Amino acid sequence: MSTNELAWFKSSYSGTEGDNCVEVALEWRKSTYSSPQGDDCIEVATTPTAIHIRDSKDTTRPHFDLGPSAWAAFVSFAAAQAD
Repeated sequence: MSTNELAWFKSSYSGTEGDNCVEVALEWRKSTYSSPQGDDCIEVATTPTAIHIRDSKDTTRPHFDLGPSAWAAFVSFAAAQAD
């Protein structure tokens, strides 16, 4: 999947019988700090309650989520390390 494509999945709130299904999408963006060669890349997708993070080299692997305050702390820490 290329950057800025939507990743659709069935909501955990959907019924198990195939009816009343709700699909939701995440819009993944590649980090601007990722190298142009395609290695060392992460992608993020934001929602109001979570920031989803995955390895762009293998998007089929599970991703992990952080709350907005944990994400802000991570970004501050990473920026301080880059200086």
